[in-house]
Parts: sequence; structure tokens; C-alpha cells
Amino acid sequence: MEIAIPLFDRFTALDAVGPYEVLSRLPGARVRFLAAEAGPVRTENGMLAITADERLSALPEPDVLMVPGGFGTRALMSDEPMLDWIRHAHARSRWTTSVCTGSLLLAAAGVLDGLQATSHWMVLDALADYGAQPLSQRVVQQGKVITAAGVSAGIDMALTLAAQIAGEDVAQAIQLGIEYDPEPPFAAGSPGSAPERIVSLVQRASAQFA
Repeated sequence: MEIAIPLFDRFTALDAVGPYEVLSRLPGARVRFLAAEAGPVRTENGMLAITADERLSALPEPDVLMVPGGFGTRALMSDEPMLDWIRHAHARSRWTTSVCTGSLLLAAAGVLDGLQATSHWMVLDALADYGAQPLSQRVVQQGKVITAAGVSAGIDMALTLAAQIAGEDVAQAIQLGIEYDPEPPFAAGSPGSAPERIVSLVQRASAQFA
């Protein structure tokens, strides 16, 4: 089973690595990091690079497409080579998935037309501009398309997908293996639970990266 994770300049690390940690443990799975050009691709803060071993064209028809997000998605919303690759891959995939603002790329490619989908809470409404129906949930599945909310939600999405591919026992074993048993020290993981001052702080900080 070939799993493609396309990388791009200024992607969010956990958007890609969280699902990788789950999906790479599926029996028979091979996760491949791809990019427009092979080589190191840096995250949005420039502190980390992940190597794309191959160009996108090396895997045009993956079994699973997993599109991460990040501030770099903005520059790709009209990038036809990337969008064409996503369209082609989705047309032939068994599963098409995204994390965070990766859903904006799926939407821009026409994948989410008429479908319910989620994304990071700060850009959720933008999905409607591309024909999708925004839904404020951590994971949203519409047929073979599964979208996840911001960053850490990619792990939940990947476990959801793992259960559908290999069964709940395998998915639970993967969850236990990576000891995914979150107990966050603060109730600030969503704009609905975080104090207003924290929401404003995150919005101001994000504006500096946009």
C-alpha cells in the first residue's frame, strides 16, 4: 500500500509526521514523502527540514493521499502543477485525506465540492469559498475523503483511517504502540475552550507568519 505525503515550503511538521507515525505502522504500508523537487523541504519556521526522496511525478497514483497543511498552503492555492497532481491522485486513490490547512488544497483542487470538511479553526470558513461545507469537528469523513482539523488532529484522522484499512484491533494496537493517550495540562485546545486572551494571542502570532 503506497501512501503519499506531499511536502512543500512552509508546511507544518506535525501535520505530516503525526499521520506518518500511525500510517507507517500499518501492515504492508510504505509511506513516501514527495515534493515538486526531491530534496530537503523546510517547515514554516525554517527550523526543521524533511527530505522528499522523490518528485511528485514518481507516485502519481498512490493508494492513500495525505496532504499536510501549513502557512505554505497559501502560495499553492493556485499552483496548477500541485493541484493537478492532487486531482489525479484523488481520482485513483482508495483514500484521500488532509490535516489542517491541507484541506484548503483539496478544496482548491475541487476534491471537496459539495462535501463536508474541516480544517484549522482560523481558516475553517474559507472552505466554503471553494464549494465545501465547513464543519467544526476534529475529523470529518465523507466517503473516501477524510479531513482533520488543526495539526494534532492528524493523529486522530490517521487512527480513524487505520481502523478502516486494517481493522480496529490494528488501529488500537498502533495507538498503544505510540502511547497516544493525551492528557493536556490546559483546556485550551480549541477556540471554544481557550480563554479569549489566548485566542487573540494565537491570532496575532499567526498573522506574522501569513
